[in-house]
Amino acid sequence: MSGVGPDRSGPAGAYWSALDEGALRFQRCRACGAAQLPAREECTTCLSPELGWETARGGARLVSWVVYHRPYHEAFADRVPYNVAVVELQEGPRLISNILAPNESLRIEMPLRLELGESFGQTVPLFRPVAG
Repeated sequence: MSGVGPDRSGPAGAYWSALDEGALRFQRCRACGAAQLPAREECTTCLSPELGWETARGGARLVSWVVYHRPYHEAFADRVPYNVAVVELQEGPRLISNILAPNESLRIEMPLRLELGESFGQTVPLFRPVAG
């Protein structure tokens, strides 16, 4: 997977650039207030093109996950078993990520905290359970 990076065309470019600068950003519709990820040209709720960017504060919760015991791609072979999770930011939008914790410790509604990491040379949003 070397040499392959995320698509930085259109609104996705602002998302990846923000991660490179150390921030997880998402779009919020100025017309209806809905928050969304991934970045798009229009609001997925009301179809308005009036979208602004906000920086996530870092809090989230675990919605769902799967654990891969066989790598989806050979580039991930050294990571098995690994989780792929749906995380909901405290601001509302959901994204696909990984949880930095033993797979057997994951629980629905588990509070999480954003932790930026790196995968194949790209800054990515990762999450760690909140202690307590």
